[in-house]
This record gives sequence, C-alpha cells and structure tokens, in this order.
Amino acid sequence: MEDVNEIKRVLIANRGEIARRIIKTCRQMDIVTIAVYADSDEESPFVNEADIGVKLGGKTPLETYLNQRKILEACEKAEADSVHPGYGFLSENHEFAELIVANGLNWIGPSPKIIQAMGDKLSAKDMLDKAGVPMLPSIEIMPETDISNAAKTIGYPVLVKASAGGGGKGMRVVESPETLIAAVESAQREAKNAFGDDKVFLEKWLESVKHVEVQIVGDKHGNILHCFERECSIQRRHQKIIEEAPSPAVDEKLRQALGKSAIEAAKTLNYFSTGTVEFLLAGKEFYFLEVNTRLQVEHPVTEEILGIDLVREQIRIAENKKLSFSQDDLQICGHAIEARVYAEDPQKNFLPSPGKVQIWAPSSSDNVRFDSGVEEGSFVSPEFDPMIAKVICHAPTRKEAAKSLAKSLRNTKLYGIKNNKEFLELTLLSKSFLDGDTTTDFIERVNPNRIRELSSKNLEEAAIAIAMESQAINRNSARVMRGIRSGWRNSVMPPQILKLESRKTEMELTYQSQRDGSFSVSLNAGEPKRVKVLSAGYGEIDIETDGFRSKYEALKIDRTWYLQDYRGQMEFKEAPKVSSKKDEDFSSEIKAPMPGSVIKTFFGEQDKVVKGDTILILEAMKMEHQILAPRNGTISRLHARTGDQVSNNQTLVSFDDEVEESR
Repeated sequence: MEDVNEIKRVLIANRGEIARRIIKTCRQMDIVTIAVYADSDEESPFVNEADIGVKLGGKTPLETYLNQRKILEACEKAEADSVHPGYGFLSENHEFAELIVANGLNWIGPSPKIIQAMGDKLSAKDMLDKAGVPMLPSIEIMPETDISNAAKTIGYPVLVKASAGGGGKGMRVVESPETLIAAVESAQREAKNAFGDDKVFLEKWLESVKHVEVQIVGDKHGNILHCFERECSIQRRHQKIIEEAPSPAVDEKLRQALGKSAIEAAKTLNYFSTGTVEFLLAGKEFYFLEVNTRLQVEHPVTEEILGIDLVREQIRIAENKKLSFSQDDLQICGHAIEARVYAEDPQKNFLPSPGKVQIWAPSSSDNVRFDSGVEEGSFVSPEFDPMIAKVICHAPTRKEAAKSLAKSLRNTKLYGIKNNKEFLELTLLSKSFLDGDTTTDFIERVNPNRIRELSSKNLEEAAIAIAMESQAINRNSARVMRGIRSGWRNSVMPPQILKLESRKTEMELTYQSQRDGSFSVSLNAGEPKRVKVLSAGYGEIDIETDGFRSKYEALKIDRTWYLQDYRGQMEFKEAPKVSSKKDEDFSSEIKAPMPGSVIKTFFGEQDKVVKGDTILILEAMKMEHQILAPRNGTISRLHARTGDQVSNNQTLVSFDDEVEESR
C-alpha cells in the first residue's frame, strides 16, 4: 500500500489567474484553499473564491508575495498543511521550498534540491550538458568578469539572461558592445525586483528560431514521462503571448527526439512533480534553454490536447501517489492554442496599461476556455504582471483552433483599459501564423497589425450609431414625456451636434429629428443621410442608414464610447480637446506613461541631452521602461528623482524652450 500523505488545506503562495486555477482543482478534490493577498488584491476574485484569506500587508512584490516570512506566518495562522507556489514569485526559490518543508508542510512541487540545481540556469546547463543535452555557449557574469571580453568570446548578438526565475524578466538582447553594460545593469535590476536574485549570464542569441518546450511529469516512485511539446515562439519582450500544442514544426521523429532528451534531463535530476524542459529549435536541430521546476503559464494547451489535469497530478504526486497515467496512455488529440490577454497598449510598443476593468464579458463557446484573474470592476495594479486572462481554444485542427480563438477574442468584451485583445486576434489570423511560420522574432519580422483596419465608411457608420444612441439616452432620461418618438412637436427642433474622435480621426456629426421619426444626419457638414432608428438608448443599437441596416452594442464610460459589432470592438472619444499643432518632438515636457517608480536618473538639471538619450528609468509592472529625450535640448527641471513614486501622466522632465542642436 502506498504511503499517502493526504493534502487537506493548501495555501496558494500566488495571486491572480493561477491562484484561481489552483482553487478550481482543489475544490474538485475537496481540498480547503487559503489565499494570501497584497493590499491591492483585497477584492480580487482569487481572494473571494478561496475558502480562507490571509492579508499579507504591503503593496509591492517584495513586501508581499516574495516575503517568505509573511507567507510562512500565513500558513501557521490558517493551519495549512501544504503550499502550492503557482508560477513566478517564489515558485522556483529553493530556500523558500526548504523553509516550507523544514516547518513540516508539504511542498507541491519538486524537491528543494531539484529546484536549486535548475534554479541556477548556468549550473543546470553544466549538469545537463553531461547528460548529452545539446547546449548553446554561455558565460556567467561575476563581479570580476570582463563583460566586454565575455561577449566578444561568445560573439554578438548575445542574450543577457537572469539565472533565476523566468517569464521573460531580466532578459536583454545586445547587438553591439555600446549597449552591453547598460543591458547587463538593467537585467540585474529587473531580475532582483522580480526574483530577489540579480545573477545574470551571457548566452549566444539565435535569431529567427522557434521556442519549443516539453512538459514532463514524474512521481516519487521513479516513474517519469513526457506530455509532448508546446510551441511558444510568439513573444514580445521575450515573454510568450501565444502558445500552442503540438508544435506545427515538429514531426514524429523530432517529437521522439525532444521527448527523449527531456526524459534524460529529468532522469539525471531524479525529477518528480510537473516541470518543463525548454529548447530553441533551429530547423531540426534543438538546443537546451532551461528547466522550469514549476507549473507553466501555458500548461492549459497540454491539458486540452491530452485530457489531463496537471494541477491534480501535482497534488497527487505531493501526496506520494503514483502517476495516474502512463506514457502509452497519452495520445495527442487535435490542437490547442492559448492567447494571453494583457493590460497593455500594442500601439505604444506594448507599454503596460494599469487601470480598472469596467466591463469583462468573455464570449461563450464550447471549445474555448478562459483562465482569468479579473472580473468586472477589478483593478490591474502597476505593481504586478499585467496579464488579465488566458484564452484557450481546442479544435480538431490547428487552423480551426486559430480561427475559433480569434473569433472568441473578437466577441469578448473588455472595456475601460488598454489591452492587446485585438492584436492577438489579428496575429492569429495572419497568413504567417496560419502557415506555421512562427519564430521568436515573429512580431518584429511579420509585424502584424496592432489594431484592426477600418475604412472611413466603417467609422462613419459607427459614429452615426453613437449619435443615435446618445440622443436616445438623452430622451429616455428626460423628466417629462420620455419615450415619445422624435418628430411629434409642431415646431422644428434645432440640430444637435456631437463631436467624436477615433483613431486620430475627428468627426463632427450634426443630426436633426424629422416629422416621420427619422433623423437627418451629416458628417463634417457633408451630404445628410436619412437614419431610421429601430432600437437605441439601452445599449443595443439597430439603425437603418439610407436603406443600409447595421447593429451595435454600445457602452459609454466617462467620455469614451465602446462599440461592439461583428467586426469586434471600437472606441470613440466624445468632445476631444483641440489637438495641438506643435510637433511632439519639440514638446517642453515629458510625462509618465504609467504609474511607477523611478529607479535611476542619468541627467540633472541644466544638463544638455540629445534626442534618444535615456534620461531616467521607470519601473512598473515588474518591467523597466526607458524614458528617452524627445529632442535635443537642456533639462530645466527634473520633477522626479531616484526612488520617487510617480502617477500616470505626471510631469517627469521639463526642457528649456530653446532647441539645442547638439550637446
């Protein structure tokens, strides 16, 4: 009989989407769940869904989800018998795992020894190189390391890479010696903030390759198997945004080779629990990247094609049970694709965009799964990763999965916050993606549209719909004679004007009710159109314009109109301010693009700068953002210093009015 250490009360040392994912499986297994949370997460869905919640106190990752002492105290307070770390934060911190085990708790993951061996990516490379796993050249950055010589030895381009953690944090591609030192320093700071460890190394950077990984699962009885491969090549800032299983580039022969290499790596480690062996794929040749000793963000695509629950398996393994399936039991069924929806602005180089989620209404489809960390009213904090949800689609073929996922994204309503939903949809439908031409430089190489292209006719139709909705709302809110159709008066009503802006296009609509109940509407003083309103005023618009009928769903938040039709989502600003004709390159101020913390300044007041100089570095959402000089000039005032917290749109730097030609 197996020695089973039954798990009854699990503390989830994480937040957001992954915490909810773990809660879901624990409920099915009749396990009590305990959430820990930062101040900003107090009303988050994962806290409300857990059976017990323990407030950590604090705002930043270091104060909360990276604070080992606080999490251990929470375990004691809530009488947890086990800890599930999720992914990120402390999930690959061997000291934390040791602390949990030392205090008599069950760690749902591999042993601290395994985590330590693989947590240092350089040590992992050395160990697995001896097991015959193919490697790329790399050099660790030590205090005494001649960084310039190390990069020269490897050969440019090189990748600066954090030794701890994952998720694209602490990674920089360096093309030339001029930017090497700054990239190393930046990667060290980011790694320290995200993982509590600033160790980095240099690795040869391969362009236009595929990122392929193999899911492994092992128990404490020596059984180890692989769950086939996933491809995660679609990335921005070295962080995955679209993942799929199986990889369109992997045939059966290569699949067997990848699986064998992953198993050999796992056997070398005496691995148990779930994990992932990551590779770079160049043609049919593959090279080891790292072993992630945790559950991956993209684990759902593997679950979907195999019909398994990896979180359930993690828990069973932690209870000392044998694997519930064998290698022969695993058969690939269809194709699954996952898209990560982030609070970010694709038109501004995917700049994180924290804020409040006003509307969140996932589309309904039998073959689509939503793993979300938010609900309507949730606030995406600048302190943490800006992921809103993962949307996963499983279908018989890759093309069907891509198209179905794109449709689901298009029909999902996400209002009130900048996001990449439309960009993901357009990427999935791009010819290159559908053809399987997916590489790690896909976004730079293919450059899929950031937003959907709309014709002037499309914008005009939508603007007319807003005008009709606006007038209906005004009529319905009237104190007297509300609901009376237009045109009933003996006198002629004066024309009404509505000013809108969308996609840098300004529109002025003039509309006037007619005696037959229709409206005469003109755009920018153009030829009037006859508009018949079939339904409006309650968020659903059905209008007929010169015999052409169109339908929309609409919502107004503050002065922003959100429209949804068969094409997807559109945004309009009502009564925009008059645009400045002054060239932005000659602006006298730089404002903060988001809330964050100033972690380093490079210039002071009265210093001369050249266009493109890095004036300061702003850290937000666990990422660094360089604030660059928009033009040549002299800094008249530095409004933020190192260590200052700044709000969105806060002035950071002021320039003298005079434009300098050079330093």
